[in-house]
Amino acid sequence: MKQTFLQLSALPDKPLVSIVTPSYNQVGFLDEAICSVLEQDYANLEYIIIDGGSTDGSLEIIQKHAHRLTDWVSEPDQGQTGAINKGFARARGDILAWLNSDDRYQPNAVSEAVAFLKAYPHVGMVYGDANLVDGTGNVIGKFPAAQTDYRRLRRGYVHIPQQSAFFRGELWRKVGPLDPSFYFAMDYDLWVRLAKCTPIVYHPHVWADFRLHGSGKSSISDERCWPEMLRVHFREGGSHFSWLYIMSKVRPWLYGWLPLSLRVRFRQRFGKL
Repeated sequence: MKQTFLQLSALPDKPLVSIVTPSYNQVGFLDEAICSVLEQDYANLEYIIIDGGSTDGSLEIIQKHAHRLTDWVSEPDQGQTGAINKGFARARGDILAWLNSDDRYQPNAVSEAVAFLKAYPHVGMVYGDANLVDGTGNVIGKFPAAQTDYRRLRRGYVHIPQQSAFFRGELWRKVGPLDPSFYFAMDYDLWVRLAKCTPIVYHPHVWADFRLHGSGKSSISDERCWPEMLRVHFREGGSHFSWLYIMSKVRPWLYGWLPLSLRVRFRQRFGKL
C-alpha cells in the first residue's frame, strides 16, 4: 500500500530537508513521532514514512496524517536498515535525517540544524544532544553526546545520538546507502564513512528524545551491536589491541545483568560504548 502526496521545491534561503521514519508495529509511539516532525517550525520539509506492513494499528495512524506527508508506504520489507534506504532513495532533500518511530524531535530541531549547516558550509554533518526517555516519555537521563571524529570513531568513541543527526544529501549520495547486512550498527558505519570525508560537528542543543523501552532494539538486542562495530573497526584498519575490541567483550557481559536504571547511567557515561 502506497501513496504520494506533497510536492515541495527547494527555496533559495531554505534548503529542502528530508526526514524518513522507518516503522514496524510501533503503534504506541508512532503518532508522537509523526507529530514531532509535522510540528517543526521549518517550512521546506518533506516527510517520508516507510512502514514494514504493520498489523497493530500503525497504518491507521499513518493514514490520519497522510495529507501532510510527502510520501508513505506500508508493505513487508527487509527491516529497519532497508526501510531507511528505501526512504532516502525517494528523498530529494539537501539535508537528510531519519527519526525512528519510537523517538521524537524537540521543537525547533530542524530549523536549528539547518541554520548551523548554512553557517558552516564545510561541515557535512551536525548532531545535537538527546534526552533519554522511558516508555511513557518521561526524561530519565541524557545521552552523552560529545565531539568526535574519524580517528576517535574508529576507536569506538561514538557519542552521536542518531536521533539528533542531520547530514547533507550530497554526502549520502556519495557514501550511502546503509549496509543492509547491519541490524544495529548501521548508524555507526555511516558516521565512520561520513567522518572519513567531511567534518562532523557536535552542537550542544537538545534536538531529540531517544526512547528506551522494553521492546526497543537498544534494550533487547544490544549485544548484536558489537560484532557489527568490529566489522567496521577491522575494515578501517583496526586491531585486536584496541579499546573498542576490549569493550566489545566486556560491555555485553555487564549488560546481561544490569537493571535498566544502571544501563541508563552506563549509557550516559559511555554512549554507544
